[in-house]
Amino acid sequence: MLRRALLSAATASAMLAAPALQAQTFSQTVRIIVPVAPGGTSDIMARLIAPVLSARIGPNVVVENRAGAGGNIGADFVAKSRPDGHTILLLDVSILATNPALYARMPFDAERDLAPVQMLIYAPYILVVNNDLPVRNAAELVAYARANPGRLNAANAGTGTLGQIVALSLAASWGTEVMSVSYRGGAPAMMSLVSNEANLSMSGVTLSLPFVQRGQMRGIAVTGPRRLDVVPDLPTFRELGWPEHDAGTWQGVMVQGQTPRPMVERLEREIAAVLGEPLIRTRIAELGAEVVADGADAFRRRLSEQTASYGKVIRDNSLRAE
Repeated sequence: MLRRALLSAATASAMLAAPALQAQTFSQTVRIIVPVAPGGTSDIMARLIAPVLSARIGPNVVVENRAGAGGNIGADFVAKSRPDGHTILLLDVSILATNPALYARMPFDAERDLAPVQMLIYAPYILVVNNDLPVRNAAELVAYARANPGRLNAANAGTGTLGQIVALSLAASWGTEVMSVSYRGGAPAMMSLVSNEANLSMSGVTLSLPFVQRGQMRGIAVTGPRRLDVVPDLPTFRELGWPEHDAGTWQGVMVQGQTPRPMVERLEREIAAVLGEPLIRTRIAELGAEVVADGADAFRRRLSEQTASYGKVIRDNSLRAE
């Protein structure tokens, strides 16, 4: 009798455990959707973690770029995907924070249709100028901007992106104006400085630092709490008394909003483990960023805070998506 009872209990336990185990098992190719053009910070991060994540979860992990509509096309694709954790969105959190204020209508509700999984990195911004601009430091840039109001072109990754918001805020604090030039992604914006189409730009250090190190453009200042070890001569915005001193790119991962909690939690753990790999951490540090794997709840809070603060700047400047 006792043996039969124990067997029945074990069977029942196994039956209860089976759905939970199945809910966090990867059975097919996992796609990381990057909602911006190739070459930007999100794309760099996706291609960095994909092979390591694949080795941990089993199936192949591939990266797909689905750019357009300020990131909405790629994000909407994930929002409408099967809620099974096999389609992952990797993006700069500011995309989700700014788009609700930029677009009159959104094709999805970020809070309802997307579930935060894990933050990846924080990378400060570098204010960069093209090599032909006759300025070599922050003081010279401000003086030049004031002497030439409206003549400086500031490249950004798209209307309403954080790079544009920061450039507008800087110009206002300097008592002058700059012209915004929007491109389809951070990489094209960087190339516009190399080709001398634009004069300056704000971009995540993971994207802009290689250009500075190769001498293709000149760094002026950085956001974030401290100077960067890789470019120690560049002062921080805080040192200069400039606004938006904590701006930067916060990269994070999300899945479809109805994805079972066990799958979300497994992805949260697996991605944290990937970010803990010494080679990954070393590469992220070389890119000038730092790991921020503080979990889904912190991600959700950060997104809520940024949506409120950046939305106000967008409305105050009457910015609208093109």
